[in-house]
Amino acid sequence: MPVLELTRSGPTAVLTMNRPHARNALDLELRQAFAECLPQVRDDPAIRAVVLTGAGGHFCAGGDIRAMGGGQGNTDVFEGRSRIRAMHRWFDELVDLEKPVIAAVDGVAYGAGLSLALAADIVLATPRTSFCAVFARIGYVPDLGGMYLLPRAVGLARAKELAFSARVVDAHEAQALGIVQQVVSEGTVLDAAVALAARFEHAPAGALGIVKSVMNHAFESDRRSVYQQEALAQSLCRESAFHQEAARRFLGKQPPLYQWPQEQA
Repeated sequence: MPVLELTRSGPTAVLTMNRPHARNALDLELRQAFAECLPQVRDDPAIRAVVLTGAGGHFCAGGDIRAMGGGQGNTDVFEGRSRIRAMHRWFDELVDLEKPVIAAVDGVAYGAGLSLALAADIVLATPRTSFCAVFARIGYVPDLGGMYLLPRAVGLARAKELAFSARVVDAHEAQALGIVQQVVSEGTVLDAAVALAARFEHAPAGALGIVKSVMNHAFESDRRSVYQQEALAQSLCRESAFHQEAARRFLGKQPPLYQWPQEQA
């Protein structure tokens, strides 16, 4: 079985980390599988959204300590740096993917597994899910973008507290902190994520891609730079086939091309 399974549910790509015996820890093979798979997802226009999940009741336990050399000091320091930089290349493909990404998280999302969840645009979790910036327990610092993404999700002070303490956060606290957007019943998280992803089938893919790209960099951009990006993006969208058809439907009092379903109370 592949360590990263790519399956399709209509217009949704489902990426399943498949190392259940290791709680889907990121070994070298799984990292390489991400590097090979993500460009395929990026370049396939038929894929409108992505669901990222883990097999065997867990999302991802983080880096595979055995694959790192077990902390025995037998890896050259520059080799270790190169390995992290190689991870950043495929991880940036995930963070910058101009398609909605939904993380379906169950069980543990520790260390780099927390970073993988934070790379998604929407995170769904079950009550048995736990998150942990576990790095300090082994004398590490948050990696795989953790020091960039965690402060943006929870705020700077709380991110420091989570990194300093390496404490476990349950699903409901994670929702209160802003890591998780919805907690769903145990055993339903993947179905819920796929159903949510299906809502994007008829969405304006180009417009949503631009929104994601601009917002991903908004915190390090000044206000006027974002204004410039906004103006250019809106000019592009105004000329798109999607907008032209949507405007025609609006003026003709026809149903919209894309409308988010109202949640039932």
